[in-house]
Parts: sequence; C-alpha cells; structure tokens
Amino acid sequence: MVTRLYSHSIYLEHLTPPGHPERPDRLRAIARMLDDEKFHALDRVEAPEGDPETIVYAHPRSFLDSVRAQIPETGIHRVDSDTIVSPKSWQAALTAIGAANAAVDDVFARRADNVFVAARPPGHHAEKTTAMGFCLFNNAAIAARHAQKAHGAERVAIVDWDVHHGNGTQDIFWDDPSVLFCSTHQMPLYPGTGALSETGAGNIVNAPLSPNTGSEAFREALETRVLPAIDRFAPDLIIVSAGFDAHHRDPLAEINLTEDDFDWATGRLMESAGRHAKGRLVSLLEGGYDLQGLAFSVAAHVGRLMRG
Repeated sequence: MVTRLYSHSIYLEHLTPPGHPERPDRLRAIARMLDDEKFHALDRVEAPEGDPETIVYAHPRSFLDSVRAQIPETGIHRVDSDTIVSPKSWQAALTAIGAANAAVDDVFARRADNVFVAARPPGHHAEKTTAMGFCLFNNAAIAARHAQKAHGAERVAIVDWDVHHGNGTQDIFWDDPSVLFCSTHQMPLYPGTGALSETGAGNIVNAPLSPNTGSEAFREALETRVLPAIDRFAPDLIIVSAGFDAHHRDPLAEINLTEDDFDWATGRLMESAGRHAKGRLVSLLEGGYDLQGLAFSVAAHVGRLMRG
C-alpha cells in the first residue's frame, strides 16, 4: 500500500491576521505529527504549482481574475470578513490546486494507492463566483473535473466530513449528475446550507448533524446516507474533503468526534473505493482549528490510509 503525502513550504506563506483560526500553525502541527517514525513509509512529495487554467474547470475566468487582482503587494487584504489574502496567497492557492490535481494523476497512474494533500488555503466553501469561509478556489471541485478531463472518469464522488457544510462544492455541482456530493456537517452552523431537502439533480446527499452530537450520529449518517449513496453511484474516484473540525476539541463547532471516528470513516471510504474505484482515493485537507485535535485526527486518517 503506497500512501503519498503532498505538502509545500509555500502554504505557510499564506498569511492571516493574529488570532485567525486558519493559520500556518495548522500545517506545522500536522508536519510535526507526521514526522513520527510510524509515518516514515509515507511517500512524501513536494506539491507542484498548478496550472491556472485548471481553475476554470470549476470557476469562471472573471472570478479567477477577480481573486488574482485582490492579492496585495504587502500586508493583507480581506476578500470578506473571514477570507484573507497576502502577497503569497496566489502561489499558495495554485500549489494547493496543483497538489490536488497531481494526487488525482497519481491514483489513476497507480503511482500511489491513495494520497493525502496537506495544503492551505482550504477550498470547500468557494462557490462558482464567490470566495468565502477562508477559501479562494474549490480544490476538490477542480480535482474532480481534472479526473474527468484528464483521465476519463465518468463519475466522481466527493465526500465532505468537515463540520461546516461544503456549500461551494454543492453550488458547483448542483445540477451535474456526473459528480456525487455527500456531506456530513453540523446544522445550524456557518454557512447555513446543507439541509436534507437540498438534493440538486439527485446527486447531492446532505446528512446534517445536530449540535452536541458525536460518534453515534456521525457514524449513522455515513452508514445510512453517505455509503449507500456511494454504492448506488459507483464512482471511478473518491475525493475526501477532509476537515477535522468536527473533533470535540475544535473551537468553531459543537460536534464531538474523536480520532477513532476519522480512522473508522477513512476505512469505510477506502472499502467503497475498493469496490467501485479500484481503490482510488484522494484526500484534501479542509478545516480543523484546534492544533492538537487536528494533528491527532490527521494522524489517525493518514495512518488508516497507509494500513490499506
């Protein structure tokens, strides 16, 4: 079993103000955890910078140009009250996209069985024409389109277990039955989307979780809604929007998962990928804002990817 890890020092240069939850220390905490000897078998590769032309797979060119124009020469600029750009943010965002697309290439070329991309900024809140929720471009959506365009994937499933609903991914694929989008998330919570009734073209499966629930509700949502939907869809690739802010330590939400839940969920999605997608699974970091909870959750997730 070959598990590849993509990261890059440029991700640390996407700067946010002091006290902002989406901060470079998130990746430093992950890197320290993955330096443990039990992760020495990880196939570590420096993330490549992506092609800006792949952004238009999921966003109009006018939006690409708008984001690029907001990158400041010095200091920081607020795209909105939560979403920040600094001088290196464009390169960081391109390299996050490049890593996601390279991960797709890897699993289709059998260079790796699965891949984890430790990148920032995250992507799942980025709608077709709106950067929001710490996200500039939708990395998972671009990677899904890349799988279809470069590798002929007919069906791609995106599973989002971030505690916040992946409104951007839902927006991009709302009327596209070639992409299945499944999300577990706390509701009510930012960004306010993700109700059971939001089903798109029959390709959107939301499984909202009530505040102050935990393992039992999360696992039931996967068992009764997400995993059966994947089986019906039979994807050629599974992409995970892997946010770890449903961990009980996280300050931005009230779902009480543990590292064991992420281990379990990873294993279940690997089983689905084995049945339908020749094992192809790509995991992209989204949220997770308590450094200890994030690091331990990523360790559980990556450890499960490596065990096969």
